[in-house]
Amino acid sequence: MVLLKILFFVSIVLLGYVYVGYPILVFLIAKLKNKKVRKGVFQPYISILIAAYNEESHIEETIRNKLNLNYPREKMEIIVISDGSTDRTEEIVGKCESQGVKLLRQNPRSGKTSALNMAVPKASGEILVFSDANSIYNIDAIEKLVENFYDPAVGYVTGKMIYTNPDGTAIGDGCTGYMKYENFLRDIETKVGSIVGVDGGIDAVRKQLYQPMNPDQLPDFVLPLIIVEEGYRVVYEPEAILREDSLNKSQDEYRMRVRVTLRSLWALWDMRQILSIKKFKLFAWQLWSHKVLRYFCFLFLMIVYFSNMALWSEGIFYKVYFLLQNGAYLGALIAIILERGGLKSGLLYVLSYFVLLNLASAHAFMKFILGQKQVIWTPRNG
Repeated sequence: MVLLKILFFVSIVLLGYVYVGYPILVFLIAKLKNKKVRKGVFQPYISILIAAYNEESHIEETIRNKLNLNYPREKMEIIVISDGSTDRTEEIVGKCESQGVKLLRQNPRSGKTSALNMAVPKASGEILVFSDANSIYNIDAIEKLVENFYDPAVGYVTGKMIYTNPDGTAIGDGCTGYMKYENFLRDIETKVGSIVGVDGGIDAVRKQLYQPMNPDQLPDFVLPLIIVEEGYRVVYEPEAILREDSLNKSQDEYRMRVRVTLRSLWALWDMRQILSIKKFKLFAWQLWSHKVLRYFCFLFLMIVYFSNMALWSEGIFYKVYFLLQNGAYLGALIAIILERGGLKSGLLYVLSYFVLLNLASAHAFMKFILGQKQVIWTPRNG
């Protein structure tokens, strides 16, 4: 029973550390350190790269959005890489070529990472901007991103994701809450040096720092780690805003989270040298806390639940805690039922999304252990 109690309390402490303790510690370090980015007027030639697969319903709006951004048109090029599209995506992009939009074709379909690897050598920009095929930027988003590169220590910049489909479904609300939490972390992590996670739909990097990646590697995780390894900062720009529809079906969000987590686990394995506290110090601690331990929270939750079950007879505290756990999981289940009935409850949806994230992490970890990798997927279906 002593060992069970140790496992029970250690797992609770680790869960608290990941979601509450780590943010508090980074916040305090940021107050002491506050490593500001030296922003200034900086308008280099940029290349906006958009990887697309069967995006006929979104690609025209995305291109128009980029053409109308508040950035000198003569200092900007737009390159769309069709990843083996079989719909009207290439036809629609072709109609925009007269406005300077370039179309590249990748056949056979090989995934986003391969598409970027192919496009980067053909890009003329000093700064590369990565956009998703359904990403709608605020008019000044590029301007806000690029001004961070005035600071020569900055190698990579990510913007702020805002989900624009608050239709009351569980995942829509859950995504919004999750992104608010992540954006808060990115803001304070920037003040201590570099951030750990970025948004793949609104990122920018110095072209000279781009390194080709393996097709199975997650570009918006591996590339920032490469930049940090090279000695440059990866920072968050909250005024560079991206608006994108959230997934509003639990199964789609689940598949997406499994995919992203699986690719992130492989990225951590491929870039495991950055986890060395001795060499990378503060950033390695951030990576362990923000990513590695969070991906293993599903294990901590399982230990807490089953050790608590075994400790039921050890006193009123364990009985109450076990009942609270079951109540929380029941609430997550009720949220899914309410979603199907068109109803909503904010607290229950947060519980539901928390459970979904950890189930997806467990699923991804099993795939990782089995050596499975995922290179391509269907956009907006996970």
